Amino acid sequence: MTAPQTQAHPHTPTANPALLRLAAFVGEWEVEASIGGQLLGRGRVVFEWLQGGAFLVQYSTMEQVEFPTATTIIGPDDSTQTYCMLYYDSRAVSRVYQMSLNNGVWKLWREAPRFSQRFEATFSDDGRTIRGRWGEIDRWFAMGTRLRSDL
Repeated sequence: MTAPQTQAHPHTPTANPALLRLAAFVGEWEVEASIGGQLLGRGRVVFEWLQGGAFLVQYSTMEQVEFPTATTIIGPDDSTQTYCMLYYDSRAVSRVYQMSLNNGVWKLWREAPRFSQRFEATFSDDGRTIRGRWGEIDRWFAMGTRLRSDL
C-alpha cells in the first residue's frame, strides 16, 4: 500500500454547475404533513451535497411510523434542463421522479402504470418555508406539506 496522493484523482467528480440552483434546499428542515388542515405527522428532512456537489442527497424521517424513512439522490439531466430523483424508502419502495425548480416553484412528477404522482410546492420569499402538496395525476389530494429551514 502506498501513501495517499495529495492531488485529486482525474476522475473525481467536482461540483455540478447544473445543481447550483438547488443550493436553497441544503440544510436541515422541519416537516409537517397534513390533510385538510389536520396534522398527520412531523419529521425532519436533510439535504446535503454528495461527492462535493456532483449530486444532492435528501434524507427524510418522520416521528410517526406510518411514514417511511427515505433517501433520495438528485442529479441533473443535461438534455431536458430538469432533474432526476432516485427514491428508496424503508418499505423497500424504489421510484424514479422527474424534478424541476423554477422561480421558487418546486415540482416532482412520476408517470407510472396505475400510480402516477405529482408534487408542487413554493418557497416563501425569505426561502425559509416551502408549502406544497402531493397528489396522484388523476386525483389531486388536498394534502399540504410545510418545510421550514432551521438555518
